[in-house]
Amino acid sequence: MDLRAGFRTKFLTGLLVITPVAITAFVLIFLFRTMDRILGAPLDALLGLHVPGLGIMATIVLVFLVGLFTTNVVGRRLLEWAERLLVRVPVVKSIYLGSKQLVEAITLPGKQTFKRVVMIEYPRRGLYAVGFITSTNIGEVHGGPPDGTSTEYVVNVFVPATPNVTSGTLILVPKKEIIPLSLSVEDGVKLVVSGGIVSPPKILAGLSRDPLL
Repeated sequence: MDLRAGFRTKFLTGLLVITPVAITAFVLIFLFRTMDRILGAPLDALLGLHVPGLGIMATIVLVFLVGLFTTNVVGRRLLEWAERLLVRVPVVKSIYLGSKQLVEAITLPGKQTFKRVVMIEYPRRGLYAVGFITSTNIGEVHGGPPDGTSTEYVVNVFVPATPNVTSGTLILVPKKEIIPLSLSVEDGVKLVVSGGIVSPPKILAGLSRDPLL
């Protein structure tokens, strides 16, 4: 019985190690082959022979040239014009803006749509949800007593849906009720997208000294 249990434990451990590696390799191979097929075929026809990996190299060069072009004044204006056209199309608008926000949140630390990862009591007291602060501008909500003299300082917190972080709920949370988490935005996105499967071994809460909180 112990032998069977030991074999099962070691087998599952090996499976947990191999599976992510296999999935990563499969995805990378699929992407490389797809890119090679898209740009490689026209280049092969132009050259009259097949050069393995030529499509991938052409894709890398194309992405670099697009980045180079859009960093100057003319390219930036053309990009803004193209974005204005895209956001006028209902379905394309949702896909494009959602994808852009997600990519910026993960890859552009200095220009993040998501500023930091926090935890709030939502959708009711006693239950907690992971959210992202989307604005460092703290607003004021006047109300409270009938005379309306009290002021509540609130922060914009976006609570994403799993596994699609581009959809969710915007909540105005009182600053005093926000619990900061010791997670980077990238780790927070991974946590939400994976439904908690990809989770850091330890999450520290309430230890931030950020002036915002």
